[in-house]
Amino acid sequence: MSIFTNDPLQIITFQSYGTSSHLYCRGRALEDENIDLTKKGFFSLLKNTWKRFETDEIPNTRLKLQLPDDTTHYIHTNHEGYYKIDLPEKNLQQQINSEGWLPYEISYDPPIKNKVIQQENRFPGEMLIPPSTAKFGIISDIDDTILHTGVASFFKWRLIFNTFFKNAESRSPLEGAADFYHMLHQGKTGKEANPLFYVSNSPWNLYRYLELFLQKNKFPKGPILLRDFRAPFEKRIKRKRPHKQHEVRNILDTYPTLKFILIGDAGEHDADIYLEVAKEFPGRILAIYLRSVQHAKKRLRILELFDGFKAVPTLLVESSEEAVQHAKAAGFIA
Repeated sequence: MSIFTNDPLQIITFQSYGTSSHLYCRGRALEDENIDLTKKGFFSLLKNTWKRFETDEIPNTRLKLQLPDDTTHYIHTNHEGYYKIDLPEKNLQQQINSEGWLPYEISYDPPIKNKVIQQENRFPGEMLIPPSTAKFGIISDIDDTILHTGVASFFKWRLIFNTFFKNAESRSPLEGAADFYHMLHQGKTGKEANPLFYVSNSPWNLYRYLELFLQKNKFPKGPILLRDFRAPFEKRIKRKRPHKQHEVRNILDTYPTLKFILIGDAGEHDADIYLEVAKEFPGRILAIYLRSVQHAKKRLRILELFDGFKAVPTLLVESSEEAVQHAKAAGFIA
């Protein structure tokens, strides 16, 4: 926590996921840098980018989480201001809405002296528990799958420019993606409320940016799963598996009776990760859709991978409409 500023405090809650008997909530306690995500102009965007990564976190501080039935849990933030509640809990199923979302409130406990706390020290959060109506889940990449980033561009210069020098409201989704995801969410009956999970290699610093993009472009609500930002020369031990693979495996482990559709792009390593997951979880993956990119060698490599794997329907698509037609023929959507 900075001793030289008197910015008000906030708690950013990340939409998370759990089960009817397991509470899993995440977020971060920070000073509020007053980032306006709607601002335009090069210098305003540059300033916002600096604020997103030059954070004044609130470390080693006690927080109180309260559920709708007044059940209370206490947790301390870590040295970077992050909090995580991961523990068994009863009666969660009775507290979710029709879409499977469990609301909660989190606050500083006790309030920090000499600091203004935003939102009257009551910060709302949500955890997803897939409802009993769900027939399958959807796990989707973000970069170049639903949001054009240029991840396959030379030296990733286009990815850097689009992320840091365009605001979330000016970013355009890939055509037809939001409609397709709503079809999958609704399922064949239109009332399934199939859960969506958005996975990206972007750092948690971009959480609110990506959340606003999904909201403005009317994508179905779902947990956004990002990764920790590693500073240069950081000594923290890396995970054995890449971030995306870790998150996808964790989702499948959390819901062992639910099958999944995996959606990604051909620009990075989604094909390798998804095929490995399909082999590790036989019978659990209904289909793999990868959006094609304008890169001949990457496209050819994906086609060769898919040609040698017949256990799961795999499709390299040029447009959302191709995926829609396949999903209809497979009985996933009406």
